[in-house]
Amino acid sequence: MKSSRFGRKILYFSLKQLGRMVILLFLVSAAAFFLVSVSPIDPLKVNVGQVALGSMSQEQIAKLSEYWGTDLPPAERFLSWAGDFIKGDMGTSLLYRQPVSHVIGVKLSNSLWLMAVAWLVSGAAGFALGTLAGANRGKTVDKVISAYALMTASTPAFWLALVLLMVFAVWLKMLPIGLSVPIGMEAAEVTLKDRVVHGILPCLTLSISGMSSILLHTRGKMIQVMESDYVLFAKARGESKSQIVFRHGIRNILLPALTLQLASVSEIFGGSVLVEQVFSYPGLGQAAVTAGLGGDVPLLLGITVISAAIVFTGNFTANVLYGAVDPRMRKGREGA
Repeated sequence: MKSSRFGRKILYFSLKQLGRMVILLFLVSAAAFFLVSVSPIDPLKVNVGQVALGSMSQEQIAKLSEYWGTDLPPAERFLSWAGDFIKGDMGTSLLYRQPVSHVIGVKLSNSLWLMAVAWLVSGAAGFALGTLAGANRGKTVDKVISAYALMTASTPAFWLALVLLMVFAVWLKMLPIGLSVPIGMEAAEVTLKDRVVHGILPCLTLSISGMSSILLHTRGKMIQVMESDYVLFAKARGESKSQIVFRHGIRNILLPALTLQLASVSEIFGGSVLVEQVFSYPGLGQAAVTAGLGGDVPLLLGITVISAAIVFTGNFTANVLYGAVDPRMRKGREGA
């Protein structure tokens, strides 16, 4: 009986969070659409060219405006786009001349493994270093790790990318200077090793820049655990420091750290936009910049919605996971 009641509460909580995520996606897409609509960038001038546009007749310009959809009011264009998007049609990219879904699929496949590896490495390394620092509060190892975390937290991702690029690609010549595959190589000749080697520096940059939050959070939680009454009782029973850390510390700080790491997807995703630009990595972030500068509204909106969906999914998973364990969070959300 209790298990079924608990299951209903979790289901209700999950559906409520899912509903909020859908509303947020709609609001994000609407905001992105109208921001693009009021942008000073003219898709016709950017993609056709000022000189070519000036030599066209009014009829030709009218046909181009109809093709680009610039002759319709913003609200009408948004509703038309939203209706097609719900049906699975994201439109056609004005720059790539391909379906938006295809362009996003190609770019996302390049970025997704990059972000996934960086997310896993930053989470695992941040948790390990935070645990080590918290268990040795005030000691040299804690001071060094804390200083490193504070320094990386205040370091812009693009600046860190430039430093790593200069050191490992320019000075030491150990790694390639950019792109996702060797220059001039056909797609059929590209191996997994080539892709991994070209992805090391972007992954390293995202891992270092995304590690500080989980590290500092884990350190703070570990300090609280080490100062708790049950740890003092464990010390009185003769348990060693390593036993206390693994039996009591990690067990109590793992779930909050996992929740925070799931919610940090937005940081990894946001950092990838700048990092991909520095390394000329053909991923979703670089495609978003290109679409924004080129006035490619269908592609920019598709990337915005897909990116927001990925970020919101991370937050949704974190909320549901924490709500399943902590009933106080469910009550707080239900009362909100």
